[in-house]
Amino acid sequence: MLQFPFQRVSANSNHGNQSLGELPEWNLDDLYTGEDAHELKQDLNWLETSCLNFANDFENKLATLSAIELLLCVQQQERINQVAGRIMSFAGLRYYQMTTDAGRAKFMSDMQELITNYTTPLVFFTLELNRLEDKHLSSLMRQNQDLARYKPVFDKIRSMKPHQLSDEIEKLLHDLGVVGDAWERLFDETIAGLTFHIDGEPMGIEATLNFLTEPERAKRESAARELAKVFSDNIKTFARVHNTQAKEKEILDRWRNMPSAQSGRHLSNQVEPEVVDALRNAVVNSYPKLSHRYYELKRKWLGLDRMQIWDRNAPLPMEDPRIVNWDEAENTVMDAYNAFDPLLGDLAKPFFKNGWIDAGVKPGKAPGAFAHPTVTNVHPYVMLNYLGKPRDVMTLAHELGHGVHQVLAAEQGEMLSSTPLTLAETASVFGEMLTFRKMLDGAKSPIQRKVMLANKVEDMINTVVRQIAFYDFECKLHEARRSGELRPEDINALWMSVQAESLGPAFDFMEGYETFWAYIPHFVHSPFYVYAYAFGDGLVNALYSVYADGKEGFEKKYINMLQAGGSKHHKDLLAPFGLDASDPKFWDKGLSMISGFIDELEAMEN
Repeated sequence: MLQFPFQRVSANSNHGNQSLGELPEWNLDDLYTGEDAHELKQDLNWLETSCLNFANDFENKLATLSAIELLLCVQQQERINQVAGRIMSFAGLRYYQMTTDAGRAKFMSDMQELITNYTTPLVFFTLELNRLEDKHLSSLMRQNQDLARYKPVFDKIRSMKPHQLSDEIEKLLHDLGVVGDAWERLFDETIAGLTFHIDGEPMGIEATLNFLTEPERAKRESAARELAKVFSDNIKTFARVHNTQAKEKEILDRWRNMPSAQSGRHLSNQVEPEVVDALRNAVVNSYPKLSHRYYELKRKWLGLDRMQIWDRNAPLPMEDPRIVNWDEAENTVMDAYNAFDPLLGDLAKPFFKNGWIDAGVKPGKAPGAFAHPTVTNVHPYVMLNYLGKPRDVMTLAHELGHGVHQVLAAEQGEMLSSTPLTLAETASVFGEMLTFRKMLDGAKSPIQRKVMLANKVEDMINTVVRQIAFYDFECKLHEARRSGELRPEDINALWMSVQAESLGPAFDFMEGYETFWAYIPHFVHSPFYVYAYAFGDGLVNALYSVYADGKEGFEKKYINMLQAGGSKHHKDLLAPFGLDASDPKFWDKGLSMISGFIDELEAMEN
């Protein structure tokens, strides 16, 4: 199933939408006008016929095709992917607007089943492609430049060659995909259906999490304890989902002879395991000079002997609690994008004007935020849960960065536009950094600058430290599941084993915090996704330092990098900037920016 990654689950107080101005909603008509749309029925009929024709035309024949015939085969596959992607984008986005709506859930499930059935005859394509000899495929690409353009696609497909199973088993696994999707739906619907009571008022998870940045400590504590209570009440369901998903993955990995639970993600991301290991180790080794040091500062600012978990995202005592309305948020982000390059502003503008953003908090709506690319002949859509905090402005800048990246990469076509997750976070985090620097430059006092720096450090810690702690938790979870069923308390213990290490000695942990793994959607929707955030943040910090040095032609090189989509490896994309992610020192360079911000904050205390 198409993934809808949640960039972050925000933690901002719920003030309702009344003070925020007119918040935009999605107009999905560019996909389809409704479940009964004539165009949707046409596309479903076309898809069914085209998949059968594709199998009839090409199955058991790939080895005999000429260069031009293989090109036509690939282009037809690309068209099929595009139509299927359009259908599932429509179904998925409607569902995430209201996950508690049974009709929308049924429609998405029905579409997924139809498309799975229609596309099963296509499974042969990757299997046969992987059976071609390297010399033969290389010869065909030399004969046709248009075919050679798809080399990155072939390389990615063929990276799975050692892990490929028989044709019959691959088809079986393809058909069984809808079963795994059902567990994802169970998770989503359980999360969306949870009710929390704060001061006697019932509310959903997003609004409750948002209380964790209330100025009043008692409110934060109340929300944290209510989250713990409700998670604990439902922990058996969450444990069942994680056990099942992890076991399914273990079976697949075993059959495919994957060296580790993370290997499939690394292959998908087109990143070497040693690069990820270097990133992980650099971050973990930096915990003392990053999160431990910052939270000790924050403990002093809050006037506390010990920090509790409900203090982690607390506003600073000197922080202005003002609400940023939607128009101001839009102008702030647009000004930052335009100042970097007017082209970015031109590409961002339609998101605000044409119904490409769904911003408001609504009952049943999926929590968090994401940008979904849909397909290359439509446009991306951005989902937010906007509540008017400065961090929400950063989230807007982040997701809009994804959207602009996806628009630029669309010219590569359906197969080459998709950027590996590690690089997919580049434009989003860079967009955040541009917006932050713009806001920092406009600081009207040392106190305002201090607050902005502190908030940025917290965001960076949440992106780098927290996500690597998430990654370590996942690694431990999947490893432990290989030895048998995990009880809720077993998963709780794994969660706590990474929390104290990452957050540091300033914290105590309330009873019930051990269940907070339960609501993180990444673990269910896309295992091991999370390190991509740390990868992206570290990469952008290094990239921004090159930009800050005033390197001539940076803007054009940056836009070229985004336009490349998935057509180039991260080494090739970073080379024009003089950067290399495989160099362990590369990550230290990125982390030093965070450390430098903390240095400045400490200097303000003297």
